[in-house]
This record gives sequence, C-alpha cells and structure tokens, in this order.
Amino acid sequence: MAKLTASEKEKCINTLRFVSADAVEKANSGHPGMPMGDAAMAFTLWSEHLNFNPKETNWHGRDRFVLSAGHGSMLLYSLLHLSGYDISLDDLKNFRQWESPTPGHPEYDLKRGVETTTGPLGQGFATGVGMALAQKYLSMRFDKPDYPLFDYNIFAITSDGDLMEGISSEAASTAGHLGLGSIVYLYSANKITIEGSTDLAFTEDVEKRFKAFNWHVLKVDGNDTEAVSKAIRKSKKVTDKPSLIIARTHIGFGSPNKQDTSGVHGSPLGADELKASKEKMGWPVEPSFHIPDEVRDIFESCAKKGKRHFNKWSKLFKAYCVMHEKEGEELKRYFDGNVTELPEDLPSFDPKDGGVATRSASGKFLNAVAKHLPFMLGGSADLAPSNNTSLNDLGNLQKETLGQNIHYGIREHAMGAIMNGIAQSGLIAFGGTFLVFSDYMRAPIRIAALGSHKVIYVFTHDSIGLGE
Repeated sequence: MAKLTASEKEKCINTLRFVSADAVEKANSGHPGMPMGDAAMAFTLWSEHLNFNPKETNWHGRDRFVLSAGHGSMLLYSLLHLSGYDISLDDLKNFRQWESPTPGHPEYDLKRGVETTTGPLGQGFATGVGMALAQKYLSMRFDKPDYPLFDYNIFAITSDGDLMEGISSEAASTAGHLGLGSIVYLYSANKITIEGSTDLAFTEDVEKRFKAFNWHVLKVDGNDTEAVSKAIRKSKKVTDKPSLIIARTHIGFGSPNKQDTSGVHGSPLGADELKASKEKMGWPVEPSFHIPDEVRDIFESCAKKGKRHFNKWSKLFKAYCVMHEKEGEELKRYFDGNVTELPEDLPSFDPKDGGVATRSASGKFLNAVAKHLPFMLGGSADLAPSNNTSLNDLGNLQKETLGQNIHYGIREHAMGAIMNGIAQSGLIAFGGTFLVFSDYMRAPIRIAALGSHKVIYVFTHDSIGLGE
C-alpha cells in the first residue's frame, strides 16, 4: 500500500471517530470519548503494523489485537467493519441492541475478529499477557531457523482504568519476569475517569512503574501518527521484554465543549455537541454513519496486505511440514483444534483400594494427560506442592527455558486471565489454587465460561475463612 498523505490519514481517523460517535448517539448509550481520542493511534496500528486477515480469522500466525479499554468498543467495531470482518453497517447502527453482534463491551467472537471479552478493566491487559505467554511457548517449542511460524505480536489499547486495577500490576510483573517481548501495548493516557481528572486518585509515575516491571517504555503524542508508528516499530524490535507506549491522548477529541472532560466518558455527546464536533473537524453533519469511498478503499488495501502475509505464512508452514515432519503433524492437530485426545493409560481409582485425596487424584490425572499433550500447560499460584499441579519431567516455562509448567507466583487475579489468553490461543490451560482464593478469579472464570475456552481449574479445600 502506498504511503498515505496526511489528508488521507485524517479522513480515515475522522471516519472512525464519527461512525463511533454516531452509533453511540443512535443507541443513546455508550462511550464516544475513547474512540474519538484513540482513533489516530488505532488507525496507525491497523493500517501500518497489524497483520490480520478478515477471511482467515483463526490464522495462527496473525497478530492479536486486544481492546482492553472495552468501554470504547465502538472503536473496535468500526475498525472491524471497515477492515472487512463480518460486522455490517447495520450491525454498527444496532450498537448495544438485543442480539446485536456489537454489544456495549466486546465479547469473544473470533469469526468476527473479536479476540477476547473485555469490559472488567484490567482483564484485557492480563489476557493479552496470556496470549503472549502462549506465543512464547509455541515459538520456543516449534519455531526453527528460517521457519518463524510464531513470531506474531500481541497489541492492545489499554487505559488509565486498566492500569489502576490491581490485576494489571500482577500481569505486568509476570510479563516482565518472563520477558514476553511479543507484547506491544498502547496506553491511552487521557487522564480522565468517570469521576473527573485522574489526579483525584491516580498520580503515580507509570513510566517508572513499568520500567521496574522490566518493560521497555516509550512516550508519544497519541495524535501524532508518525511518532506512534515509530514507537511501534521500535517496540517490535525489542524482543526480550514487553513494551508499553505511553500515548498522551484527549478523550472526546474534537468535541468543542466536552473534550478532556468526564462528560464524554460514558454517555452520548448529544445531538448539538455531535453536530458541533463534526463542524469543528470539517466532517459532514449528515448523513450519519458517513464513510467516504476513499476510506473504504484504504481499509481494503490494509486487508489485502494482511492476506498477502497470510499466503506467505501458509507457504512457510507447508515447507516447514516437509522439513520437520513430526512437528508439522503435531501442529496440524493443533491448528485443527484436535488437542484434547485422551490417552488410554489414564489412572483409575477403585474404592476398594481405599480413599484417595482429590488433589492427589487430580495430580495423577494431569500428569497422565499432559505427557501426551504438548499443547497443555499450566501451573499454580505458588501452591503446586499442595494442590499437586506440577507436571513431572516436563520442564518449567521461563524466560530462557521451555516447559509446560508455569509458575504464576502469588497472583491469582492475573492467573485466571492469563489462562484465558492461553486458551484463546488454542492451547489447554490449567491453574490451581485454594478454593477461597478462587474469588480473586471470578471475573476471568465468567469470561472463560462465555467463550467456552479449554481451561481446567484445580481448587483445593483449605480452612481459611470456611469456619470450623
């Protein structure tokens, strides 16, 4: 695709802004501020860096995009519609309506390009870490010299709210420890929450915090598309640690009276303010949902670029299967979703032989299955010796070592979401903790249930908080 002019970029960015604002206005509900503020960096990512193919939504070599700031869901739906995914203009007009594929927060729908469910803040951030952990495992296990099948990136747009939630700290610490270099997160620092300025409750130095987590950190103007693109390129080259691009953005960008205010955080602009915003930005007031043909052509070119990347990757995989036949057969099973065949030598337990602790039986089962399933990995929140979740002789997944055991540390919040990210990458994830700590995982458990992901929870009994 030829390099776009400043005018062409602005037209595409304003299309994203005002299609999103129109949808929220029509629904009389939703969040127009984040799409208006983040459209510039989102367009830059999708048009210049993201490898995607709307006709092959489960292509395993694709980049992943997570809208962790799920309240800005119309930005994602607008991107998906324009990029050729199965989201129609009528679907955009039915935003937040019953049985519409465009709910108020993104819900996992891979056929339409929605990689994960987001809404509970911090979940998308942590789920993306799980996707990156899966990428690291697959790359370490299967990639060969000249055959980088799993060199994709995990991109996300994350928000002030995401970073305030404790789960993001747990997940960021995990990602930094493991050196998950496939992560490139765009942090939309618009400094506004529902109650007002972030100065009311959030004044930490995010740059120093993430550097302490062993992340690569850059700072840019979120509306400067050249600076954003340069930061993404630089971050993609950093492969030994995750990257956070702190982008100063302006919520409700272009709104004469509501930009940089909480008034555009969770409610429509209102007819008068929407009209004034379009006039200020030189955008047609009518018709609503205006999409210039030129913009459709540009997005179509972006999708064609992704299709070419997909075709190149498919040829690489065919050659891989010739050169590395055994691994190729394993990957074909994985790509077909056939990763759950149970072996015949499963342990059995007869009551006549006496009682067996459930955690012991669970541990024997996990070990019997995992040694036959290279696509099964997991661990415990620092409780493996107690809940028997260690996989014997299958190694530990660390920054420099390959294994199927994950040491989550004492991070149940993050563990649940990371498991979802692993499962949404097509692997089987398991995790264990004491039953009382499962309350920390309630949000990711609900999200897993919505997506019917392949996750296994091992909750063992303990006496904390359970009475006598």
